[in-house]
Amino acid sequence: MAKKIAIPTDGEVLDAHFGRAAGFTVFEIEGQTARLVEKLSATGLQHQHEGLANMFKNKGVEVLVCGGIGGGMINGLNAVGLEVVSGASGRVVDVAQAYAEGKIVSTGSVCQHDHEHEHNHTCH
Repeated sequence: MAKKIAIPTDGEVLDAHFGRAAGFTVFEIEGQTARLVEKLSATGLQHQHEGLANMFKNKGVEVLVCGGIGGGMINGLNAVGLEVVSGASGRVVDVAQAYAEGKIVSTGSVCQHDHEHEHNHTCH
């Protein structure tokens, strides 16, 4: 059965910080093959846990493959049944194919945010 994944996208590469991504690329994974489905705009949804989660659920996305991501965002996505795989990097198509082949394992990379001081970010 096919599974949809979404990857935060900056041009052709994975956007290293999930919460500020302007867009996401959705792939359908079937067997060990990743097929591009669509590109989603996240304009106005940056750092909006509920808005992003709803967008993904409405598009049938089950898994988010990302670089760094904040703990609050992980909790918000998990709360609606979305899986988060963090610690990925590279070209979006390569990341999707690596996921399809089972080569991406979540590193648990979580970003700490300081929202009171101009959105400083530290990822672990």
